[in-house]
Amino acid sequence: MCGLSGFFGLGTLGSADIARGVLESMTTAIVRRGPDSAGHWIDGEAGIALGHRRLAILDLTESGAQPMHSACGRFVIAFNGEIYNHLDLRASLETANAAPRWCGHSDTETLLAGFAHWGVRSTIERAVGMFAFALWDRRDRQLTLGRDRLGEKPLYYGYQGQGAQRTFLFGSELKSLAQHPVFERRLNLSALHLLMRHNYVPDPFSIYENIAKLPPGALLTLTLGQSTPTLETFWSLATVAEHGLRSPLNLSAEDAERELEGLLSQSARGQMLADVPLGAFLSGGVDSSTIVALMQAQSSRPVKTFTIGFDETGFDESPHAEAVARHLGTEHTTLKLTGREAREVIPQLPQLYCEPFSDSSQIPTFLVAALARRQVTVALSGDAGDELFGGYNRYLVTHDLWRGLGRLPVPLRKMMAKALGTLPPHRWNSLIAPISGLLPKSLRFSDAGQKIRKAANVLSAASVDELYRGVVSHWDPAAVLSRGAEPPTLLSGLRLHLSGLGDIERMMALDAMTYLPGDILVKVDRAAMGVSLETRVPLLDHRLVEWAWRLPLALKIRDGQGKWLLRQVLYRHVPRELIERPKTGFGIPIDAWLRGPLRDWAEGLIAESRLAKQGLFNTALVRRAWDEHQERRGNWSYHLWDVLMFQAWWDEYRPIL
Repeated sequence: MCGLSGFFGLGTLGSADIARGVLESMTTAIVRRGPDSAGHWIDGEAGIALGHRRLAILDLTESGAQPMHSACGRFVIAFNGEIYNHLDLRASLETANAAPRWCGHSDTETLLAGFAHWGVRSTIERAVGMFAFALWDRRDRQLTLGRDRLGEKPLYYGYQGQGAQRTFLFGSELKSLAQHPVFERRLNLSALHLLMRHNYVPDPFSIYENIAKLPPGALLTLTLGQSTPTLETFWSLATVAEHGLRSPLNLSAEDAERELEGLLSQSARGQMLADVPLGAFLSGGVDSSTIVALMQAQSSRPVKTFTIGFDETGFDESPHAEAVARHLGTEHTTLKLTGREAREVIPQLPQLYCEPFSDSSQIPTFLVAALARRQVTVALSGDAGDELFGGYNRYLVTHDLWRGLGRLPVPLRKMMAKALGTLPPHRWNSLIAPISGLLPKSLRFSDAGQKIRKAANVLSAASVDELYRGVVSHWDPAAVLSRGAEPPTLLSGLRLHLSGLGDIERMMALDAMTYLPGDILVKVDRAAMGVSLETRVPLLDHRLVEWAWRLPLALKIRDGQGKWLLRQVLYRHVPRELIERPKTGFGIPIDAWLRGPLRDWAEGLIAESRLAKQGLFNTALVRRAWDEHQERRGNWSYHLWDVLMFQAWWDEYRPIL
């Protein structure tokens, strides 16, 4: 795992020496992504500069240093990620008599040999792994940027500067690009609208004007003299989902269970390849327990596992993780933290994420990454099980809600919404509490009153897609922001046909294309890279993803419970009673903190005078949410955290309006 930076076009930098100084500043800004060494390469004549920070995982010698040149001399690469099947690729090259004389055993060297023999796209299509890279073709004078299929590794790019200063910048994080003298820091109001809706900025947008995120599964090329880059897709989850539904697997439940365990074991085995200490996060839930169980089944020694515990009531899952660890025989470490220790992370968040990001589970994610880094350099995680195997409760809730609402005329639904809105959330909570145990599992929620308030807001939806957008939205951006407009995204405006997919499958596909790369993977990447820890996600092996999309929905969701087949694999290794319990997120009591120890900090960031002077937010709406939250007339913690994280980011980076 590493970080890369670079630019195409020296602009007014003049000499290669000045350009090297700029490049060094860009790589130093992301030193946590690669603390082991730095590398810089510049071709002054072509105007291309590649920088690299290295976290050495495979081939710890100088043979793995970057930027790396191909044996044929044609290519130079700065690479971030891991190619898990690179030894198989080497074997194929050797069989074809196309292998160079290997200098070391890094996957980067394997990629370069593949590019020279098969070409860039064909090599990437053969590769299994996570990656972002910048490749310079010295013969064709062409820059290629690439990003992995599911979006595990980040890559930003875009032109900055005007006239003779116009320069194409690229890198792993925005704070790297910001070190270049032409970087403009101009706030992207469209991205701010998306942040308020989703709590993250989805690709291809970034918080800065004219800087984009390379979408997952994409290659970008820019040739010397070409003014606009060319973008192509080499892998598409939408295509995979459509193909999977057209070619479903005809398997019994038992056969599907065996195949899934085989694919998961293959993925875990490949991702355990490292020349440094390796372990895994373990929450005690279905996903992480499955990954750890399959790792332990293939390991000759106890796997190192890590869990964070909290002293906050209802937020400590460490006993569950410890029970799973004892059963599997892992070498387990639990760190119990106080709320004060967790809150001490908050001032670091703007620097860690360098783009406003407001999923509050970023805090425990950073803490468990820091815990793991004390003993290992690589950690496997259980992310993506919900998106692949239908684990989120909202899929069934939205489906069932639309099945009823879709039959009702919109005027009647608006009347229902008005009726639901007559009681504040805390009154709904008190009414529902006595009967909560009698409700179906899919309708049991913590803070049900806030869910009812949200339901009231989406009752007038014209389609299940619109209903789902309401379910996964935080603020209505047009209401909370006073400047700019929300751009179309996959959840609104940019319609994907996704032919053949039912309502639940559409939601799963949309999550895999938006929420997974925009929230979950960003959260883990920045938190882990903040402590120089590489994370790997076995459930995102694209061969497993393609197989899962051919799996009938009945093997994913059964009897109102998601991840049914994944659970059956887990129960081969861990007793059911250690796993089956109400699902809770990897969270913190942000609602209580905003009423208590974080109140003064938050009040300073959203003071009425500050909001009015800034001129971005609907001051009255934000302050009303704050007041209702303080008076316990509603839980506005998620909405307020969106605004607070933006304000904290604003103070750190001071963008231009």
